[in-house]
Amino acid sequence: MSEPALVALRAVTKVYGRGAAAMQALRGIDLVINAGDFVAMMGPSGSGKSTCMNILGCLDTPTRGSYLFRGRDVSGMSRDQLAWLRRFHIGFVFQGFNLLARTSALENVELPLIYRGLPAVRRRALARQALAAVGLTDWEDHTPSELSGGQQQRVAIARAIVTEPAVLLADEPTGNLDSERSREIMGLLTQFNQERQLTVIMVTHEAEMAAYARRIIRFSDGLISPIQDHAGAH
Repeated sequence: MSEPALVALRAVTKVYGRGAAAMQALRGIDLVINAGDFVAMMGPSGSGKSTCMNILGCLDTPTRGSYLFRGRDVSGMSRDQLAWLRRFHIGFVFQGFNLLARTSALENVELPLIYRGLPAVRRRALARQALAAVGLTDWEDHTPSELSGGQQQRVAIARAIVTEPAVLLADEPTGNLDSERSREIMGLLTQFNQERQLTVIMVTHEAEMAAYARRIIRFSDGLISPIQDHAGAH
């Protein structure tokens, strides 16, 4: 019997507001992403891609339809169960880095492990490994203000992978970076996808960044285009 898809959305609708003010962000979408895939989600503002990402990250819930994670329906989970799913199976990388300002790179990377209750010695060792994986071995003691934008995003990626998540959700991960730093970050995500079989789901508006993915899913007016591009040009 084959393994279920890592994530699957079935007829998912998301409505914000009520009555005349209701806005339908997703209009009954179906989506299947398998373990080890690298998917880029594209579309204009208001197309539904960020809403879809929030649902996949258990930060929001569908109004109708179901979200399956490894075959299990997430819709019926309690708030605590959703928090557990995020903590143990999902890594997040954001456009704005979201690092603690007065905290060293090493301590920022340790943060998710604190929530897991790991002892300090183990946390420190895993955080060092994650920073080494993103090329920041010599920057452990630096605070975000002492790091470039590209380095800050590397710290954020290290923080996301330190828990060895099943899926990494990246929301405009290169949005605040110049072209060269953007290519470096995409190279890292590609490396982790290929070498660690880390599933990556990325929202981006930049075609050059989307080309790193194996598959491009295009959103428009709350729907997914029936034509999906196969990328992976790099």
